[in-house]
Amino acid sequence: MNSSRHYDRIKLFEEMERQFDSKNEQYFNDLLDHHDNVVRTRAVCILADIAGEDAVKPIGNVLKHDNDALVRHEAAFSLGQLGYTSGIAALADSVRSDPSFFVRHEAAVALGVIGSEEARKTLKDALKDESKEVRDSAAVALANLDYIKSTSSSSRFTKMTGG
Repeated sequence: MNSSRHYDRIKLFEEMERQFDSKNEQYFNDLLDHHDNVVRTRAVCILADIAGEDAVKPIGNVLKHDNDALVRHEAAFSLGQLGYTSGIAALADSVRSDPSFFVRHEAAVALGVIGSEEARKTLKDALKDESKEVRDSAAVALANLDYIKSTSSSSRFTKMTGG
């Protein structure tokens, strides 16, 4: 990376901070298509923080369509942290079909964090994934679903131990 690009990124981060302070959702939605994967990764995290459930659809689109596995991983993580069941479909699709085990693993973890029975079949199927990391993540997520089901608890504890 040349110093000119680094300088441009830092300037953009400064602008991102100003836009974050003003909770400008549209600004961060627009950055989800930025050419720089580092910017897209940060935009996903920030959008999740400021937009709440309104962030689920655009972040789900990033999870499905971004060409960078790290950005998709961050999208899966953010959907899990948001915790809305409206994110389950995008995460389940990612567990089933993302080409990167790194992303499939994080999507499985996120399903466990959300803690909905709606994800159980996807997670059971993921126990047969070619990647040990995905299989292990699915097992941890399923253990959280079992705990939630047996205790009827959906607490901060279950959100922290979902994956």
